[in-house]
This record gives sequence, structure tokens and C-alpha cells, in this order.
Amino acid sequence: MARHRVKGPLVDVITRVDLDRKKAVAAVVAAGALAGAGFAQAATTITPVDRMVAPVAATQDLAAAMTGERRQPQQQGPQTIHDVNAGSEARKLLQAEQIQARFHVAEALKSAEGAYAKRQEAAKAEAARLAAEAEAKRPKCVRPAQGSFTSGFGARWGTSHNGVDIANAIGTPIVAVMDGTVVEAGPASGFGLWVRVQHADGTITVYGHMNTIDVAQGAQVKAGQQIATIGNRGQSTGPHLHFEVWVAGGQKVNPVGWLAERGVSL
Repeated sequence: MARHRVKGPLVDVITRVDLDRKKAVAAVVAAGALAGAGFAQAATTITPVDRMVAPVAATQDLAAAMTGERRQPQQQGPQTIHDVNAGSEARKLLQAEQIQARFHVAEALKSAEGAYAKRQEAAKAEAARLAAEAEAKRPKCVRPAQGSFTSGFGARWGTSHNGVDIANAIGTPIVAVMDGTVVEAGPASGFGLWVRVQHADGTITVYGHMNTIDVAQGAQVKAGQQIATIGNRGQSTGPHLHFEVWVAGGQKVNPVGWLAERGVSL
């Protein structure tokens, strides 16, 4: 049976619509194929979300091209542009580094000061310990001068000799027999020059005929500290030290026995 092609405006419109429908169907089929391929790839390779969208967008572009449609450009969200000043950033970084450096220096100084203070405290403690040891070892009573014992305590030449004499060369050191306070230092009748030292128990020791005096009234002296030198001043027959002991109340006692009680012999 022969078919005759009918021509006319209506037929052309129908034909054109039919062709447009076919193009649209072909575009949809192609888009579906590409979308399926993209989805399959995303499922097997665990593609990130932004990459999984890319094939779909491509299929949309393809469909639009095949159907002759124009795609409207997608609106992009607002974008923020940061203006970075390299010089300013460098200065900020340098300031941060300087602050950090100053912090470390301050910490180091603090640590050093702490260590120094500890060493100072340790040195003071050691000095105090050594001083205490030296004090403990220091004799509490000593001989007043080196030399020859020439005269004792008691009656002598028709008078009372209230002390003892130790002869030696002029300038020989005279020392305090015990710790005490100098209550007098200077000229004295019969002695020429003398020094008197009062001790903690109230006892006073007397040193006479000295050549020079090395301490002043009110001075604190230690046992064995030089206070004068042997001389020949006053009523003296030669260079010597005249030494007396006055106990509480002013009573004069024999220095030999008094020193012996404290472990010192003449």
C-alpha cells in the first residue's frame, strides 16, 4: 500500500514538534546515562560530595545543548576578599617573638636569682656553722701574757702585793683573759697606765705598767684579744705585767688560784 506524504503548514509544525520531542528524549536518556555513570563511580571510589555533583552538572549542560535550551548561570554566594599586608603581618610575628623571648629571659633571670639566693643562704648557713664551731673551740680563759712569773700574790716588802707579775720585753702583747667589756683604759696612780676589763660574772681583771694601750673604754673584747703591751711605767723595777683579779664586791683574790679554776696555769 503506497503512502503519500502530505505537505502543508500543519504537517510541518507537527513534524518540528516531533523532532523537538525526540531531541528532548535523547537528552534525558544521555543525562541519565551520564548521571548513572557518575553515581556508580562515586559509590565505588568514595568520591567527595563536591566531585559527585560534577557529572550531574555536565549532563545538564549536555541536555541543554541537545535541546537547544539556554541554562541560566548559577548565582554565586557572596565572596570575602582578605587584603593581607605582608609588612604588618611580619611586624605582628616579630612582636610575638619578642614577647616570647622576653618571657623566657625573665623566667631564666628569675630562676638564676632563685638559685643565687639559695647559694647565698647556703653560704650564710655554712659561715654560721663554721663560726659556731670556732666559738665552741675558742678558749674561754687564757694566760694574760707570755713571760716569766717573777712575783706572787700576798705580802711583799712590808706591803700587800695584790696581784702577780709576769716579766718580759717591752712591747710583748698583753691579752684579755676572758670575754668582757673595757671599763677603764688610761693613766693610773702607781701603774703608769692600766686597763680594767669587766666580765660576765662581774669579775674585773686589772692589767698595769703597760707600754701602750690598744683598746678604748667601752670596747667589747674576747679572751685572747690583745689589749695592750708590756711596759715599765709607774712604780716598776723592770718591764713586766702586773695582773690582778677583783671579784664581785671589789675583793682582790689570788690570780693563780682563780686562773687555775679555769684551766690556766702561770
